[in-house]
Amino acid sequence: MIFWQIEGSMECGVMCMFDAVGFGALNLDKIYRVDKIPGRDEEGFVLDVEMHPGGSAANTIVGLSRLGLKTSFIGKTGDDEEGKILIDDFRNEGVDTSAIIRAKGRSGAAMIFVDEGGSRAILVDPGVNDTIKLEEVRTSILKNAGVLHLTSFICKNGLESFDSQKSVVKLAKELKFHVTFDPGLIYVEKGFKELEDIIKTTTVFLPNKSEIELLMNMDYRDGSREIISMGCKIVAVKLGREGCFITDGEKEYFIDAFDVKPVDTTGAGDAFNAGFIYGFLKGYPLKTCGMLGNFVASKNIQRVGARAGLPSKDEIEEIL
Repeated sequence: MIFWQIEGSMECGVMCMFDAVGFGALNLDKIYRVDKIPGRDEEGFVLDVEMHPGGSAANTIVGLSRLGLKTSFIGKTGDDEEGKILIDDFRNEGVDTSAIIRAKGRSGAAMIFVDEGGSRAILVDPGVNDTIKLEEVRTSILKNAGVLHLTSFICKNGLESFDSQKSVVKLAKELKFHVTFDPGLIYVEKGFKELEDIIKTTTVFLPNKSEIELLMNMDYRDGSREIISMGCKIVAVKLGREGCFITDGEKEYFIDAFDVKPVDTTGAGDAFNAGFIYGFLKGYPLKTCGMLGNFVASKNIQRVGARAGLPSKDEIEEIL
């Protein structure tokens, strides 16, 4: 049984206003290529600096747009130059920006340190990201949407955005759109009780191995089965170089990663999400969705930045 062929689901096309709508933080990534990621009281040096638009849900939505899907985004930027860069980049990528709020203040930013082996460390300045009130959210774009894709807010400047996400998720059953959810470590550290309502409404849960084990306090395979028992339809666990583990409660798959040399792992999980959600919306078998997630991630980590290596529709059709 393919779970997304349930009442109210659809392969997006003429019937969908948007195939996928993202809801999450918008950050301008400032990527510092360094000789090493220093520990406490250590020093290193910067080899190069680049700036790229980022944010976890935003990266996934750009990935889906490049794969030919119709996309939109719910988020917030400041009235600064960084905010203009973030919105202009979305428009250049074909992402609808009508639900992005412009506010007085500082846009989100992430300082990302990447060493020569592709490992990374990140410091995030949330700016106005954490201040989205429910009444600011243009929920009309969710009517006839295929999926709403959620990722975490930092929640250091308040809980308004997180609370707004929870309220929007309540619309999922009424409007019959699917929710895909990548919690990130920030939300996982809140504990299961804080995420329970979202998880129970989620169609596809997309954590990595350490996140689901911390959240459920058990092995990731057992944790996946437990989440399925709560009503979630599919769990896809990202295992990094080992690929991914996927279950729908009836079948389980381990799918190997593509063998490539990483240049920058920033956005690897977001890229996986794009490939998996693309397969999900197209109605592909579960195993194919996992392969597509691994493929999009493998392409992305061969370039610097969270989005630079995201493949095109032609590339993904070729691998299919």
